[in-house]
Amino acid sequence: MEELGANSQENGLTAALARRARRCLIGNYGERELALVRGDGVYVWDADGRRYLAFLSGIAVNVLGHCPRAVVEAVSRQVRTLIHVSNLYLIVPQIELAELLCGHSFEGARCFFCNSGTEANEAAIKLVRKYWYDRGEDRFEIISAEGSFHGRTLASVTATGQAKYRAGFGPLVPGFRYVPFNDVDALAEAVTERTAAVLLEPIQCEGGINIPDAGYLERVRELCDSKGGVLLVLDEVQTGNGRTGKLFAFQHTSITPDIVTVAKGLAGGLPIGAMIARTEIAASFGPGTHAATFGGNPLVCAAGVATLRELLKPGFMERVGELGRWFLELLREQVGGFSEVRDIRGQGFIVGVEVRGEPGEFVRRFRERGILVGSAGDRVVRFLPPLTAQREHIEAVVGAFRRILERC
Repeated sequence: MEELGANSQENGLTAALARRARRCLIGNYGERELALVRGDGVYVWDADGRRYLAFLSGIAVNVLGHCPRAVVEAVSRQVRTLIHVSNLYLIVPQIELAELLCGHSFEGARCFFCNSGTEANEAAIKLVRKYWYDRGEDRFEIISAEGSFHGRTLASVTATGQAKYRAGFGPLVPGFRYVPFNDVDALAEAVTERTAAVLLEPIQCEGGINIPDAGYLERVRELCDSKGGVLLVLDEVQTGNGRTGKLFAFQHTSITPDIVTVAKGLAGGLPIGAMIARTEIAASFGPGTHAATFGGNPLVCAAGVATLRELLKPGFMERVGELGRWFLELLREQVGGFSEVRDIRGQGFIVGVEVRGEPGEFVRRFRERGILVGSAGDRVVRFLPPLTAQREHIEAVVGAFRRILERC
């Protein structure tokens, strides 16, 4: 496959946009070297006309690729019909999306819609505390894992088990504790009479594509049940929406969580988040307890319905699982023998390669070759392809990786 891009240049529209951005935007995203202006399927184009293979998917958002026809048509119809009404009224696309999520998650599920993954996790944290408050029990502590990432709001960043994300925002929200990921014994020691919930990612994505041992979630579920009904909350913001080859990653196990959060690719590129909870737990969010002005609005829910209908088509997610396994095999075969590669791991279309040295340098070299990838943790090059990616796209990425390593 052809090389798809080139180095950023000091002149041109992209550079001009960067100069404009510096004059008006807060610098929390750092210096950005690309201005992406168009997308189609697995490709994006920058302001200077260069094409890139988008193997980060807007950080797991563009699950159907860029501007997928089903989503574009659904949004076009909806934007001409009804863009926004408040949640004081019934919203038809919201009901349709909730029916799909409830019908394909777990029995007795109920949905709350918001605008992002961090808001979904914030809602889950509040619901956990309200649930135990309603039962007259002084249980408010939430245990999460070291290396986790749960969002940027004050409670969700407190729940995040990485000090670098919490630094500078103290005093943090009280009532959070951290234990090593994939260590049920440490979790058991941390549970007390005040423990309200355990909050985990089935795969730690931002933490470095950390995959637990087989049976880990089953043992956590058993522990929660044995400790007086401690709630199990799964953060599937990045692992949901078919990315692992199932609609939710927990569906690779035998467990049923109490609460699941999802966002990222749920609306195929539009901003949405959802919290899904068991009926008896969801009942604690009575009228006035929690809300989101734009949550579940007609436009994003129409996009969500279109996205889920595509993901739920027969064979779609099975193909993701199959191609994901082949992606890992090809990486191990083609680049696993290089000394710069320490480990290759993943599930479905969540793939990480642990490298020696700074992953940002690999990200830059991929970009020079017209491929957009990301990093995770301190040592991992992260690949999050659109779920519509084909074998030829995967071969192009692995081939580029091999050439990069040969030149190291």
